[in-house]
Amino acid sequence: MPHTLKPHVLKQVMNRYLEHSTYIDWQHPSISALAKQLRASANNELAIAKSCFEFVRDEIHQSADYKVDTITCKASDVLAHTTGYCYAKSHLLAALLRANGIAAGLCYQRLSVQGDGAPYCLHGLNAVYLQNCGWYRIDPRGNKSGVNAQFSPPHEQLAFTTCNKLEADLQGIWPSPLPVVTDVLERYSTYTDVLNNLPDIALFTTTSAQPLPQ
Repeated sequence: MPHTLKPHVLKQVMNRYLEHSTYIDWQHPSISALAKQLRASANNELAIAKSCFEFVRDEIHQSADYKVDTITCKASDVLAHTTGYCYAKSHLLAALLRANGIAAGLCYQRLSVQGDGAPYCLHGLNAVYLQNCGWYRIDPRGNKSGVNAQFSPPHEQLAFTTCNKLEADLQGIWPSPLPVVTDVLERYSTYTDVLNNLPDIALFTTTSAQPLPQ
């Protein structure tokens, strides 16, 4: 679908996905330096985006998988400690992409924690704007047995799929993380505390999301 917004309005909207912010602090020297390093061997936008994605997916430890008690939220802290929950890893990926001039935002899924009904929680991932594809979702959570997220546009290969009626792909691309996510990451100090208090959102409240024209 072509963009339906007027060019100047579209530019203002897209600029929100390039902003430096509290949690996506891409102007931090460590992130700027890494972004430059990751684009050094890439010869186009697609290769840069893939390099950023694979770095966060493979080099940043998912906190619960690795049982790491350093809880991060800001992108620069995720990089400094090389660990983060899915939400924090998505903040770092958005920061690296923005540092390379590529528009990126945050997406969420609502998933069953155990895969068989309640309780439910949010899962954080990303959307990146690629010139040849438009908005494309990617999941830097980290692969493991049964989880195989890849960067292969235009085909989408995420870590998880939604299966039951109370699971959902939240419709929208957020320029900044949801407060319910940052509240949890800043309130708790161990991976088990976060794991026992994973953020969730009722499906009827997701209408406040801001979908972009494709």
